[in-house]
Amino acid sequence: MNIGRLMIAVGLGLAALGLLTLAASKLGFPRLGKLPGDIVYRGKNTTVYFPIVTCIALSVLLTLALALLGRR
Repeated sequence: MNIGRLMIAVGLGLAALGLLTLAASKLGFPRLGKLPGDIVYRGKNTTVYFPIVTCIALSVLLTLALALLGRR
């Protein structure tokens, strides 16, 4: 596969992911980055955010996706 086709495939994949994210938010699924278990600390003048559960969820999803793609 040459670089042009790879770039088109990645672009289409990102567009599909964006559409999926929009559809999920319209259907009432929790937004990534706002999942239960993510830690938010709000001080007087600062906010610190630790998206622990979001990172774990994305890691599991990407691991499964790459494992399925690797079986070809």
